[in-house]
Amino acid sequence: MYKSINDLPDVPFIYEENTTLAMHFDMGFIQSVMRKDNPDHLVLGYTRAMMGFLFFQPKPVRIALIGMGGGSLAKYCLKHLPDAHFTAIEVNEKVIALRNKFRIPSDSDQFKVLHANGADYVANPGEQVDVLLIDGFNEQGHPESLCSENFYTDCYEKLCDDGVVAVNLLASDPEHGTYISRLCNSFGNKVVVVDVENTTNKIAFAYKGNHFPIPEATLMARIEHLGTEHPIPLQTTGQKILRFSRGSLSHCDLHDEGVVSKVGLI
Repeated sequence: MYKSINDLPDVPFIYEENTTLAMHFDMGFIQSVMRKDNPDHLVLGYTRAMMGFLFFQPKPVRIALIGMGGGSLAKYCLKHLPDAHFTAIEVNEKVIALRNKFRIPSDSDQFKVLHANGADYVANPGEQVDVLLIDGFNEQGHPESLCSENFYTDCYEKLCDDGVVAVNLLASDPEHGTYISRLCNSFGNKVVVVDVENTTNKIAFAYKGNHFPIPEATLMARIEHLGTEHPIPLQTTGQKILRFSRGSLSHCDLHDEGVVSKVGLI
């Protein structure tokens, strides 16, 4: 997500170039990009940064994505985390209707797409997950139902122990500091926020477990291992999380106006 969202329609369309296929809601807003020769590749930097959840939970059994878009994260996880079960939750049926264009696999025992509201999904006390990926937007930006403190608390409850939520945030949204504050309240301040290179995105990781910050030796080992296991520069995000750990920042400290000053903002 590169730009602020202003009066964005809810009807997606496809913009095709020689090597890529992109989903848009208008020409100033990129929802998803797929390389035709490598549909499982993560083209957009924020999607690669969101895979940093692996530094907190390297062996997820169940992953859920709220806001499927063109399915980039779903396809990547299906290919590179083949033992994990993946559920994509998408509220916009017009987005789901484009799944074949973006080569999103058919539903199976390992993968399914739900036409549902993400807030309702996490509020359901049913099966817990190890990872929640939050990438849901509407024409105003972050839907209120996907950035309230109640929503983040429901995310906490939906996670297994040692689970993690990764939230895609727009730094251009004047309320993004408020959303991080709410995450901190719901997750007991176990939150790390990293910048995404060359974009206005930030990714917030919120952790449910006792091992926070992740011990430095554990992080260094994961950076080395994951760097060889994945074809994306996970080390970049891992190094940012490592700097957070070395700084011993384990709490959220916000200015009165809601702008984050110290929450692992790396």
